[in-house]
Amino acid sequence: MFHINLVAKCKKNDRKAQMQLYDKYCQGMFCVAMRFLKNEDDAEDVLQEAFIKAFQKIEQYKGDVTFGAWLKKIVVNRSLDFLKVKKAHMVALDETYMQVAQDDDWTVEDGITVQEVKMAMEGLSEKYRLVLQLYLMEGYDHDEISEILGITNTTCRTRLLRGKGQLKEVLNERFITKKSRLD
Repeated sequence: MFHINLVAKCKKNDRKAQMQLYDKYCQGMFCVAMRFLKNEDDAEDVLQEAFIKAFQKIEQYKGDVTFGAWLKKIVVNRSLDFLKVKKAHMVALDETYMQVAQDDDWTVEDGITVQEVKMAMEGLSEKYRLVLQLYLMEGYDHDEISEILGITNTTCRTRLLRGKGQLKEVLNERFITKKSRLD
């Protein structure tokens, strides 16, 4: 109820309500931006742009999802836009010709921590890391990821599968190294 009242006030351009929503969601949305950008200054810039856009477009918020989910989508899209601009000089690889194999096995060795998974993801190429991050950490499905990244569903599934394979390979290497140090 509290959020509904704040959003209603924000739609009337109430600056205090905007500040209250900003204070409520700033830290969480900063963490979302940091997961993509890995740089505090860039994440702060993207966060500010996301809040500005959210308050400019608040009339489009209809309440069919939580305000936090709506805002998170804006932060994710702004983060991805930032990365696209940063990588604009790179040539995209067309993966639409690839066939997708189905592999729903996400198990890893016992003893591998969430932090080790996150660190291993950092070493992956951006195209695989972004799909994995959106799927595993942000909870988006293939259709949503395809729309966010502007790729086909097949490309999304292919990148997820390949990224998962690379991630498992890195984690297995680290686990073997970690285990040999303990022995």
